[in-house]
Amino acid sequence: MEKGITIYLYTMRILIPRHTFFFLSVFLLALTPRSWGQVSGGQHVFTLLELSPSARMTALGGTQITVKDDDVALAAANPAVLNASMGGHLTLNHNFFLSDIQHGYVAYAHHLQRIGFTIQGGVQYMNYGDIKQADEFGNVTGMVKASETTFTLGGARPLSDRMSLGLNIRFGVSTLDLYQASMLAADAGFIYSDTAHLFSVGMVLRNAGVQLATYNGLREDLPFDIQIGVSKRLRYLPFRMTVIAHHLQEWDIRYDDPSAVSDDVSLFGEETSKKGNPGLDNFFRHFIFNGEFLLGRNEGFRLRIGYNHLRKKELSVNNYRSLAGFSGGIGLKINRFRVDMGYGSYHLGGGVVHFSVGTNLKDFF
Repeated sequence: MEKGITIYLYTMRILIPRHTFFFLSVFLLALTPRSWGQVSGGQHVFTLLELSPSARMTALGGTQITVKDDDVALAAANPAVLNASMGGHLTLNHNFFLSDIQHGYVAYAHHLQRIGFTIQGGVQYMNYGDIKQADEFGNVTGMVKASETTFTLGGARPLSDRMSLGLNIRFGVSTLDLYQASMLAADAGFIYSDTAHLFSVGMVLRNAGVQLATYNGLREDLPFDIQIGVSKRLRYLPFRMTVIAHHLQEWDIRYDDPSAVSDDVSLFGEETSKKGNPGLDNFFRHFIFNGEFLLGRNEGFRLRIGYNHLRKKELSVNNYRSLAGFSGGIGLKINRFRVDMGYGSYHLGGGVVHFSVGTNLKDFF
């Protein structure tokens, strides 16, 4: 299969432009057996890469890959959304995560007018706080610090008035006391935006890469993910709805939950599920649904809501109702600043509160 793909890429290299060829190359190589072997659900490293970088995306269910406006934080999810309107924009984001874990993202974009490229640089961090250090007898001997940091450099260029391609290169470092691990990853993105029909489609290959250094000599997978999303803004209502499909490289993303199996057996001697259709449940675990109201002059006030079915199913507690998987938030434009707040419900034990502040530095200089 890999040999056939190599021949195909060589042929396509002659027929299509260089930047289009690069994106198709990354996409096709992602579909080789090696990439299909990637796994999800706590079986990979640098899970920081899966977290929402901004309050807006937290409110929309965890990600947004189909919107192309002046919000530079969106380029962390899909680099293809980088565009000239982001030039000069700075975004500062901080997330009060679970159990006093601190998480944040800072990014800046610049438009290169002469060559038609928009580039961005970003830093994402996660501080796990102080962890008790103990000897083999359980005696506390001190405290250990743990953190993760990633550095992103990305760029995008329009292919036409409606289509753009983008690429993020990301280097990350994980620190636990005196030990360190590192990784190198890339995101390749595409977006088609039809402003006349208020419709857009986005596709991104996220976190394709490898560990460079490990803690124990065993290299583990990064959280590779293939995502496709569709957005439609209503013509007579200031509302945009989006559906995003994720983990498309792996169909079965359910986990073996013994509590979901009853003592009953079918006619053929098989255990039966307590509730629901496993195939249908697995299908919807691949989707995130969200909506955004764009209200007021220059869309200065925004209301957001999202639903992540995978999060709902994985973090709900049997026999207890909760809002796990649901999210929401607001956005306000105040003078030269845009302020956003997002809340994501993870579990009965709590959720995350995310704040973002963005501005255009060109307004000050």
